[in-house]
Amino acid sequence: MQVKRRSSFWFLLPILFNVIGGIIAFFVIREDDPKKARNCLMLGIVLAAIPFLLIVVPILVGITLFPHMGRLLCQACIMCRL
Repeated sequence: MQVKRRSSFWFLLPILFNVIGGIIAFFVIREDDPKKARNCLMLGIVLAAIPFLLIVVPILVGITLFPHMGRLLCQACIMCRL
Protein backbone atom coordinates (compact mmCIF):
# COMPACT_ATOMS: atom_id res chain seq x y z
CA MET A 1 0.00 0.00 0.00
CA GLN A 2 1.36 3.36 -1.05
CA VAL A 3 1.32 5.99 1.71
CA LYS A 4 0.37 9.40 0.35
CA ARG A 5 1.91 12.25 2.32
CA ARG A 6 -0.69 14.65 3.62
CA SER A 7 -0.09 18.25 4.62
CA SER A 8 0.92 19.10 8.16
CA PHE A 9 -1.89 21.65 8.20
CA TRP A 10 -4.14 18.76 9.28
CA PHE A 11 -2.67 19.21 12.76
CA LEU A 12 -4.54 22.52 12.99
CA LEU A 13 -7.86 20.69 13.34
CA PRO A 14 -7.00 19.00 16.66
CA ILE A 15 -5.19 22.12 17.87
CA LEU A 16 -8.26 24.29 17.27
CA PHE A 17 -11.05 21.82 18.02
CA ASN A 18 -9.43 19.25 20.35
CA VAL A 19 -11.04 15.80 20.20
CA ILE A 20 -13.62 16.71 17.54
CA GLY A 21 -10.91 18.05 15.23
CA GLY A 22 -8.74 15.01 15.88
CA ILE A 23 -11.59 12.66 14.98
CA ILE A 24 -12.37 14.59 11.80
CA ALA A 25 -8.70 14.64 10.75
CA PHE A 26 -8.38 10.94 11.58
CA PHE A 27 -11.28 9.85 9.39
CA VAL A 28 -10.34 12.14 6.50
CA ILE A 29 -6.65 11.20 6.20
CA ARG A 30 -6.56 7.66 7.63
CA GLU A 31 -6.49 6.02 4.19
CA ASP A 32 -3.69 8.20 2.81
CA ASP A 33 -1.43 8.66 5.85
CA PRO A 34 -2.39 6.40 8.78
CA LYS A 35 0.50 7.51 10.99
CA LYS A 36 -0.40 11.19 10.67
CA ALA A 37 -4.08 10.35 11.20
CA ARG A 38 -3.27 8.54 14.45
CA ASN A 39 -1.04 11.42 15.57
CA CYS A 40 -3.84 13.94 14.91
CA LEU A 41 -6.24 11.87 16.97
CA MET A 42 -3.75 11.54 19.85
CA LEU A 43 -3.01 15.28 19.72
CA GLY A 44 -6.72 16.06 20.03
CA ILE A 45 -7.08 13.73 23.01
CA VAL A 46 -4.02 15.16 24.78
CA LEU A 47 -5.09 18.76 24.19
CA ALA A 48 -8.55 17.97 25.57
CA ALA A 49 -7.06 16.30 28.65
CA ILE A 50 -4.78 19.20 29.60
CA PRO A 51 -7.56 21.56 30.85
CA PHE A 52 -9.14 18.66 32.68
CA LEU A 53 -5.87 17.88 34.45
CA LEU A 54 -5.13 21.52 35.24
CA ILE A 55 -8.59 22.56 36.45
CA VAL A 56 -10.84 19.67 37.43
CA VAL A 57 -8.32 17.41 39.16
CA PRO A 58 -6.96 20.13 41.52
CA ILE A 59 -10.53 21.11 42.41
CA LEU A 60 -11.38 17.50 43.24
CA VAL A 61 -8.16 17.05 45.19
CA GLY A 62 -8.74 20.33 47.02
CA ILE A 63 -12.21 19.28 47.99
CA THR A 64 -10.98 15.99 49.38
CA LEU A 65 -7.90 17.42 51.11
CA PHE A 66 -9.63 20.48 52.58
CA PRO A 67 -13.33 19.67 53.11
CA HIS A 68 -13.66 22.42 55.74
CA MET A 69 -12.84 25.16 53.20
CA GLY A 70 -16.41 25.13 51.90
CA ARG A 71 -17.78 26.03 55.32
CA LEU A 72 -15.20 28.80 55.76
CA LEU A 73 -16.14 30.34 52.45
CA CYS A 74 -19.81 30.04 53.23
CA GLN A 75 -19.41 31.74 56.64
CA ALA A 76 -17.68 34.67 54.97
CA CYS A 77 -20.47 35.09 52.42
CA ILE A 78 -22.81 38.02 53.01
CA MET A 79 -25.81 36.19 51.55
CA CYS A 80 -25.55 33.38 54.07
CA ARG A 81 -25.70 35.84 56.96
CA LEU A 82 -29.11 37.13 55.90
